[in-house]
This record gives sequence, C-alpha cells and structure tokens, in this order.
Amino acid sequence: SKELGKLGYAGVEVRVTPVRTEIIIRATRTKNVLGEKAVRIRELTSVVQKRFGFPAGSVELFASRVENRALSAVAQAESLRYKLLMGLAVRRACYGVLRFIMDSNAKGCEVMVSGKIRGQRAKG
Repeated sequence: SKELGKLGYAGVEVRVTPVRTEIIIRATRTKNVLGEKAVRIRELTSVVQKRFGFPAGSVELFASRVENRALSAVAQAESLRYKLLMGLAVRRACYGVLRFIMDSNAKGCEVMVSGKIRGQRAKG
C-alpha cells in the first residue's frame, strides 16, 4: 500500500490456485497501477516475487477498478491521508471527504481522526 497509495489503492485480493497465485490490486486509477505499456505492473510482480520468495512465473498481478470510489472506505482513507500530508487543515480535509461520500448517495458516514490535531493546546 505504500507504493500504491498515490494511485488510489483500495485493497487487495489474493487467490491461490494449484498452478499460480493471483493478486488482484483494487484501485481507483488502474491506468496508473498498470503504468505505461504495463511496465509498472511487471515491476510490482517482480518485487512481490523477490520479497515473498515465489518461483518465477508462479505469481500474477492484476489491476481491478473500484466502481464507486466514494463508497470505498480504504480509498477514502488514502485520500484523507494525502490531504493531511499536503498540509490541509484536519477539519477541512475531513469535511471534504465526508461531502464527497455523502454526495454519492451514501446512507451515512463517520470520519474519525485521532492524535494531536494542529491548533490544539493544553487545557489546565
């Protein structure tokens, strides 16, 4: 997820068959995950093979598009993460994500941010 966070990462699904292992990366922007002429997906495949010790050709990566990214909790958490890393105010970032989710006809949503929030001071 570190590598794919900027590309709209929304989860992963692993299918193990007797012949090979299929890893399906769910993302909001699949073109970015695949890369130009599928170079990026091949790089990711070789990284996964080396990292987890798969024999050559036994693992295959696919990119699957998330139909409605507003209703994907992981995709919205990544979006909020990047808004906060860019320096946007916490409340403004959360309201932006909340509005985006509710505008796509969600029944409800709750955004929780923990830790020290900028502008918070000790009360005592």
